[in-house]
Amino acid sequence: MSPDGEVHPAALPDDDLLAQCQSQRSRASGPGGQHRNKVETAIRLTHQPTGVAAQASERRSQAENRRVALRRLRLQLAMHVRRDYPATGPSPTWRERTNANRLAINPKHTDFPALLAEALDAIAAVGYDLPRAALIQGISTSQMIKLLRHEPAVLAQVNQARQDRGMGSLK
Repeated sequence: MSPDGEVHPAALPDDDLLAQCQSQRSRASGPGGQHRNKVETAIRLTHQPTGVAAQASERRSQAENRRVALRRLRLQLAMHVRRDYPATGPSPTWRERTNANRLAINPKHTDFPALLAEALDAIAAVGYDLPRAALIQGISTSQMIKLLRHEPAVLAQVNQARQDRGMGSLK
């Protein structure tokens, strides 16, 4: 949550996030048989408040593509939407998943995009100083880097921001 009480869009429940999105259907191209080529199974979700979009078309089922597109949208929102770091510190979800400076989260878990967004908000709030961000989040620096490594594009984004500030890259 940001100081104004607003939840990061990556942390919204599915129905609330979908209510903020424009959904477009289209036909998928490529292999998959007649069903895939004749039915609008491809889904593109655009988060209206931010303009961030994600799509999925590799499944034959529209419902499966919607689920995949929603997951991809959450990751894109986590990566591209920054909120002010809350004065209250880590969220209850973050605190539930930390123990002895370790963060327990599987990248496939539904909470992963929200926790990634929270980590990126903390990192941005302290000028991309990873040890300081890890400290305010109650985890070790190596745990913070491990979280970022789960999404190579996120790690590249953080490394670019660090280089822009004259800081070294993370491995």
